[in-house]
Amino acid sequence: MPSTYADTYAKWRKDPEAFWAAAAAEIDWIEPAARVFDPAAGVYGRWFVGATCNTCYNCVDRHVERGRTGQAAIIYDSPVTGTKRTISFQELLAEVNALAHVMRRMGVARGDRVIVYMPMVPQAAVAMLACARIGAIHSVVFGGFAAAELATRIEDAAPKLVISASCGLEPGRVVAYKPLLDRAIELSSHKPEATIILQREQQRCDLVAGRDHDYAQLVGEALANGARVPCEPVAATDPLYILYTSGTTGQPKGVVRDNGGHMVALRWSMKAVYGMEPGEVFWAASDVGWVVGHSYIVYAPLLAGCTTVLYEGKPVGTPDAGAFWRVVAEHDVAALFTAPTAFRAIKKEDPDGRLIAGYDLSGFRTLFLAGERADPDTVQWAERQLSVPVIDHWWQTETGWAIAANPVGLGQLPVKYGSPTVPMPGYDVQVVDDASNRLAANRLGNIVVKLPLPPGCLPTLWNADQRFRQAYLEEFPGYYKTADAGFIDDDGYLYIMSRTDDIINVAGHRLSTGAMEEVIASHRDVAECAVVGIADRLKGQVPVGFVILKAGVAREPAAIEKEIVALVRERIGPVAALKTVITVKRLPKTRSGKILRGTMQKIADGEDWKMPATIDDPLILDELQQSMRERGIVA
Repeated sequence: MPSTYADTYAKWRKDPEAFWAAAAAEIDWIEPAARVFDPAAGVYGRWFVGATCNTCYNCVDRHVERGRTGQAAIIYDSPVTGTKRTISFQELLAEVNALAHVMRRMGVARGDRVIVYMPMVPQAAVAMLACARIGAIHSVVFGGFAAAELATRIEDAAPKLVISASCGLEPGRVVAYKPLLDRAIELSSHKPEATIILQREQQRCDLVAGRDHDYAQLVGEALANGARVPCEPVAATDPLYILYTSGTTGQPKGVVRDNGGHMVALRWSMKAVYGMEPGEVFWAASDVGWVVGHSYIVYAPLLAGCTTVLYEGKPVGTPDAGAFWRVVAEHDVAALFTAPTAFRAIKKEDPDGRLIAGYDLSGFRTLFLAGERADPDTVQWAERQLSVPVIDHWWQTETGWAIAANPVGLGQLPVKYGSPTVPMPGYDVQVVDDASNRLAANRLGNIVVKLPLPPGCLPTLWNADQRFRQAYLEEFPGYYKTADAGFIDDDGYLYIMSRTDDIINVAGHRLSTGAMEEVIASHRDVAECAVVGIADRLKGQVPVGFVILKAGVAREPAAIEKEIVALVRERIGPVAALKTVITVKRLPKTRSGKILRGTMQKIADGEDWKMPATIDDPLILDELQQSMRERGIVA
């Protein structure tokens, strides 16, 4: 169909408040907003000020009340356990009520924080919705994080309750969660009052008397008794959740998401961006611990009355590179949203797409990619194999939904490989130089968004308004700093070329090289270090560490390098993906002492680079290049 994007974007630009007021009509409000947008509220203004609402009601209750009782709300598919379960909206409402009842009896009330540290199981979504039901603020922590990382989040969020599981599952191994949780609580000065533990049959755990409670027992009793908990009215501007993202200092930033604007933006996006209708099946192949899982496994599909797939598996290895096609065919998935990494892995294992032929994908309409730059080769491979549109789009943990996309619900625009297409309504995206001067088309610069940000984006960081200003607003006054670099072409298409800080993107996961350097520097034999993200065909980027050993260290560098890899895995978790550490004599620096990480990265990636004018000793780059060559990083 002809695209209405240009008219829609123009309509937003002409009257933003009227545009979002119309979108808000898709949400059930307890009290409507006194003001659609109040520029004087919060750090840069707040959306739907004066409104009251409840996110759980909009995701679950209203669908039950309006005839969707038997429709599947969640399809749980776990190839690692051989388990499949379909949960109707009626069944979901009952379990959410039951857990909300249990939490209320434990004293959890509106505004209290609850950390959810769980694998990809339906109970994780139930926990999020139960928090929303009673007005508690959830903070989901990815199950791959080590105890120290979990501890920093417990310390910052100060939760009254933690909901977790005995273990998580990876192909071929069981990851014990309970020891990690126990250690995290031990490390944190804040001690949660209680924990609720889902015992999984693959590995059960011991419960600490007086603190730990069995999920199945408590929720089972509440279900048997038909527990019902009314939805707590909360302000549209009240926090729904806190999601921690890597900070350049190594201290994670607690991104806050509010209730009202979040619902409006996600509900609008399901139709306009993803082209989904109520009753259809949407699958975001991500994890509930990441923003994609929050937005498009749990909240957006349920807000739209769609069925969402919750998949505990991998794109390859559970059991093979045809896993995604089985899920799409078996559950009649209309749209799949995943990271380019997943498709690079599938392409590597099944380059000719032979495993696709065995599945009926006739109901599959669109593939969406995000989380990192979608390289043209992968996009074109997917187009050839699937014969459906492959749509790259770009957004961030901070925004919660697409900044730029090809909105298929408004009529698909022509695809330009390497571009996530065009800004969505709400986002006035500009490219500026370091002095905030707007750049002409096709000029590379800093990608920024003119304030105010649209509904659904973070209003601030948890208990850190000033850090929010410093991190996102001060460098480019009047704009939100995306920390990405790129350009806009003559047709208004946006191109994201690189990060402008030290956050690297490993398989769609944003990780801080600064945090890794902090861990490496703590090793007793390390005098100095640097971590850079280098290009990887499968994961997008992988970190590589460079270390200078202390004088007088007589041990073999190879042994120390192995210890450093293990140390990062212990402190940050396997998600860090640091596998290569190289011992060097010197690191390239400016005369002022700044390590030239950008130049190091270009050398490793085989890109053209210029000798930095401020370098202290140019010969160091030759030494570094030789060290990389010896380790097989550069040809």
